[in-house]
Amino acid sequence: MRLQRLAVVLLLGVAASATHAGELPRFDDVRAAWRPSDQVLLDRHGEPLQTLRTNLKVRKLDWVPLTEVSPALRTALLVSEDKRFYEHSGVDWSAVGAAAFGNLWNTRTRGASTLTMQLAGLLDPQGSGQGGNRGVGAKLTQAGTALALEKRWRKDQILEAYLNLVPFRGEQVGIAAMSATLFSKRPSGLDAQEAAIAVALLRAPNATPVVVGQRACGILREQRLDCAGLEGATVFALGHTVAMRMDAEAQLAPHLARRLLRGETAAQVRSTLDAGLQRFARDTLRRQLAELRGRQVDDGALLVIDNASGEVLAWIGSSGPELSQAGEVDGVLARRQAGSTLKPFLYELAIEQRWLTAASLVDDSPLGLETVGGLYIPQNYDHRFKGLVSVRTALASSLNVPAVRTLVSVTPEAFHERLQALGFGLRESGGYYGHSLALGSAEVALVDLANAYRALANGGRASTLRFKPAEAKAAARSVMDPAASFIVSDMLADREARAVTFGLDNALATRRWSAVKTGTSKDMRDNWCVGFSRRHTVAVWVGNASGQPMADVSGVSGAAPIWRAVMDELWRRDAEPAAATAPAGLVRQSLRFKPAVEPPRSEWFLAGTEQAMVVRAEQAPPSALIAQPIDRTVLALDPDIPPAAQKMRIAPARAMPSGWRWRLDGKVLGPAQPMAWLPWPGAHKLELLDARGEVREAVAFEVRGARAVIQNGKAVGSLRPSTS
Repeated sequence: MRLQRLAVVLLLGVAASATHAGELPRFDDVRAAWRPSDQVLLDRHGEPLQTLRTNLKVRKLDWVPLTEVSPALRTALLVSEDKRFYEHSGVDWSAVGAAAFGNLWNTRTRGASTLTMQLAGLLDPQGSGQGGNRGVGAKLTQAGTALALEKRWRKDQILEAYLNLVPFRGEQVGIAAMSATLFSKRPSGLDAQEAAIAVALLRAPNATPVVVGQRACGILREQRLDCAGLEGATVFALGHTVAMRMDAEAQLAPHLARRLLRGETAAQVRSTLDAGLQRFARDTLRRQLAELRGRQVDDGALLVIDNASGEVLAWIGSSGPELSQAGEVDGVLARRQAGSTLKPFLYELAIEQRWLTAASLVDDSPLGLETVGGLYIPQNYDHRFKGLVSVRTALASSLNVPAVRTLVSVTPEAFHERLQALGFGLRESGGYYGHSLALGSAEVALVDLANAYRALANGGRASTLRFKPAEAKAAARSVMDPAASFIVSDMLADREARAVTFGLDNALATRRWSAVKTGTSKDMRDNWCVGFSRRHTVAVWVGNASGQPMADVSGVSGAAPIWRAVMDELWRRDAEPAAATAPAGLVRQSLRFKPAVEPPRSEWFLAGTEQAMVVRAEQAPPSALIAQPIDRTVLALDPDIPPAAQKMRIAPARAMPSGWRWRLDGKVLGPAQPMAWLPWPGAHKLELLDARGEVREAVAFEVRGARAVIQNGKAVGSLRPSTS
């Protein structure tokens, strides 16, 4: 009866082979459909940057060609699973007969399933017994599919597909995942003992190390090899698996990888990043944040862009888990208040519209603007008013009052429209931000800020960024006037004009040409440094992802050293192109100021706006007795200010008679002469007393946000001001 059943099985198997022949996939299709569980992001040169697990059910690596599998493993596999693999046509009739005879006498025999039949089950797990169905019908289907496979595929293709598709232990599928996990090797490097352990797992993937070792020893003995040391090797391999992921320090671009690999099916995706530069930028950011750790700074982000192509060369989204508690937050995309980094675009618009020139004199003196909360009075970095200054000095030294005065002329709505055209994607209208938009009250992303500065570097032409070499270069669109952009870039590169606020010796003073701007947001929550050379734009953000304020960290002391180090590295790597040629429509003019508020110099002008002499307009004498501060002033202190420089000017409108005095909040300050006062939070009342002690004039003002530690009349502690 059993022999008759065996004959029926054989006949049905032959019939099934014809049925399945037309349904079988081609070998090339199976290989092409293979998807590793981890995708790898490569840099522009093909160096791995980041691995990202995309299949959480199984662990698979790249498809391994048979030529890259060690001979020891191929030998062990055939010895254990299919000795007559190269002799049969898919079904080993001798093994089938032996298995049937053994079943008749209830003796244990090795199974008759060939490697080709096992592959048939892997290709069709539901219909061929791999999904739990191991009955006679499943075996028939396997046999029929195996016969068909042998007609369509070569032997080496069958063996290669089997080794890549077969499950080994736990979540490991395929020879590559098994080799990397158990032995930390590629399949080509497996020796005889390791090969025996691997093949022993095929019949019982989750067996104990002792059982696996015994089976592996049997495989070695069939090859007349020694089992010495095999037990320990098995225990070590199965009990101390090696992680297949790249080393943590080699994981260079986790944030960008998640963005670029989303929706990708390829095992490897090449990016525009440069692995060496990415590593340098990451390490530089971490070193600077480690130095600032005592100042309540945890997070940072950095971006490097090629000006001409728009290719992103470095993208550091976080300082990493060692420093940050929010390492998953991508600081390149997070939106935060821009601080003074928006000023270049404001002045570019004013120059473009011919409302100002780089030589125009703007008044850096107290300014009161009506708001719903009272008078809005911006302050400067050092809390000192400079009087009349040129636009060049106002921008390079980041003076706030001239910027607000400029926005009054430009209007918040027009400035908002320009920022939107540059790609900032502001979430509110110009009227919502009001005049504080000049000081960066809007929230922007580092990637948008960097690309806007790149547009400035490219003569006002903006385009989208590129992240993959295969991406077509985006068409550029003209957003800003080329001549006005050139003037603004020249002002941002002017070390002498910057010295009014920052001095000559600071991290912004580079050894080659560069244009750069810093910014710090409300309460020192964020600081920025963004600038460009002829070839590259570098943007840095430093702060706290939680929104907590830093302790006395400005753009110059926080982000600027990182910016400078990365810029120096770029210059070390690449030769800088020749100096940029001035675009058409510009005139270089020698000029003097009257009065001599600034030294004579040669200045760039839009054609038709040039001047040889800049003269201060006469002003009518004020009728008030107190010139500074103005009544109902609300002092909104700028965050980019060292504590020792927190001074507010108190001054009479003209020289006062002898004996006249200042009285502040009921306490006499001294003679009614110009003086500097260290602001302190709260509402204040300043009175001008004559010689008899009678009040001749009084003004009320309020200071918001100043926090300073005072010792012996000097500010020595941290300052956390507000621009509310």
